[in-house]
Amino acid sequence: MNENERLIAGRYRIGQLVGRGGMAEVYEGYDTRLGRTVAIKLLKSDLANDENFEAKFRQEAQASARMAHPSIVRIYDAGEEETTDSNGNLVKTPFIIMELVKGKLLREVIHEGGVESARAVKFITGILNALEVSHRSGVVHRDIKPANVMIGENDSVKVMDFGIARAVSDNSATQAATAGIVGTAQYFSPEQARGDAVDGRTDLYSTGVILYELLAGRPPFKGESAVSVAYQHVSEEAPKPSSYNPAIPAELDDVVMRAMAKDRDERYQSAEEFREHLMAALSGSPITVATPKPVAEMKPVDIDATEALPEADSLPTSLLEGFETAPSQQIVTTSNKIGAGVLWGLGTGVVVILVGLLFWVMNLGSSPGPTTTGSGIEVANVVGSLYDDAFNTLSNQDLVVLRVYEKSESIPEGVVIRQEPEAGTEVIANTPVTLYVSSGATEVTVPNVVGSAEADAVAAIEARGLTVGSITVVGSPSVPEGVVIATDPVTNARLPLGSVVNLILSDGTVEVPDVRNLEVLEARSILTDPSVGFSVAVEILDAELCTGTPGNVVLQQSILPGTSDQRQSITLYVECIGGEEPAPEPDPNSPDPSAEPSPSN
Repeated sequence: MNENERLIAGRYRIGQLVGRGGMAEVYEGYDTRLGRTVAIKLLKSDLANDENFEAKFRQEAQASARMAHPSIVRIYDAGEEETTDSNGNLVKTPFIIMELVKGKLLREVIHEGGVESARAVKFITGILNALEVSHRSGVVHRDIKPANVMIGENDSVKVMDFGIARAVSDNSATQAATAGIVGTAQYFSPEQARGDAVDGRTDLYSTGVILYELLAGRPPFKGESAVSVAYQHVSEEAPKPSSYNPAIPAELDDVVMRAMAKDRDERYQSAEEFREHLMAALSGSPITVATPKPVAEMKPVDIDATEALPEADSLPTSLLEGFETAPSQQIVTTSNKIGAGVLWGLGTGVVVILVGLLFWVMNLGSSPGPTTTGSGIEVANVVGSLYDDAFNTLSNQDLVVLRVYEKSESIPEGVVIRQEPEAGTEVIANTPVTLYVSSGATEVTVPNVVGSAEADAVAAIEARGLTVGSITVVGSPSVPEGVVIATDPVTNARLPLGSVVNLILSDGTVEVPDVRNLEVLEARSILTDPSVGFSVAVEILDAELCTGTPGNVVLQQSILPGTSDQRQSITLYVECIGGEEPAPEPDPNSPDPSAEPSPSN
């Protein structure tokens, strides 16, 4: 079986390759069950090596699938396909089934150059629209970059891979092999480079970097390595975009620089605020913005809580694991001895040492151990973090962590809703910190609306507290037009309150196959199959002239191949075998012998 005949999960047929990246290949595909075209993303098989990956991957995919918005590429399904290689070994390939978007990546648009300010603002507005929805759903993208943004017809914007970066970054066994997933250094926020916890403002920083690149025609920071670029995001102020493109107005300069503030408290605090200031700047309206303060001192880095620091295009967290038990004084001593010979001898360990050096430089002058101010410990802010990350962060501050579960309709399961004492409070060692963790939203079941009219189905779904998403119309041999064939997710699936349910309706048509030149028995079997559902009659062509027997091959069919109304009766015409030959048709131009002769003159 070749690649384009392969089925994923028994229902998704793989078509032509449409894209390839560092972590996956993307194919155009077809959902044979629902009859729709999709995009199939096949992730590298080594992502499935960690036993925790599948659960995390599905959790993040489900969170992403609940976000229905025109600026977000929809995720329909996700899982792992199991195959056997030539040696008989079981191979797992994670896959994502997504909405197929026709267009080009924003990365390609940027490489083409010459993006006008108004067009750049339109692109960024689309990204911010998507982030507004995701942040309200408690989903932080973590990897906003031009390669994750599709530009469709009329410059429409679609952001993809929500939640996928989180699933992969938590898969510690494979981070080194999938460095490009967790974040790209060119678009890294300072907190990502430092290994701090991330929140929605992290995505806004990365969006600001994209806006900078669109306006200036180049990224804000360049360097010989990902480490040097990441360090610049932490410690250096970028020149204003207008220094590279004098056509950029001062108002847009101000928006970009505020979005890229090193201190996230000085950035825009929401996608809505960013978008409003961006639109005002485009129109030339003056905006009062806070001037980002320079980063004078770096806080000590909690190595155990580090989520992403890339090598090459991105720096994986796993590169930092070697520093967990090594005293920081030893790191300082070792870093002073780095030279060409050491780099050559260490090979792949070079990146590890460079990352360690980066952390040492950022923390120069700081003592190891928990963050302190005066004589107390300043409680870290872990609101919005996953509980495991929050636990590690606070434990590393010599604090005792207590967990209390709370129901939340808006905060995803496992995420910290609030903390007591609050972030910034000074306490002594071993002080208990209570974390109120979301136990997830109230779950409801998808009602059985199969066989219902569209309006009734919508009312039943909304009555359960769910939201109707896309409505897809497909052909059906038996379900009447406008009636529900299926739902996605299926009937009785349990979903958090407010989740999206997609409807698949019948349009009352069916594809009529071409059975001409087939034997009658075969043609009848095809047409009466439930996938077509026609009744069949067989007649002889010019039956009134036939004195023989009907043939066995279909010459004509009363309903031609193509789309036609369902539940019809089709007539198949065959030839006459044997019997008398039919009399020839008279020639209308020859004289009629029975006619009276015309009088002669």
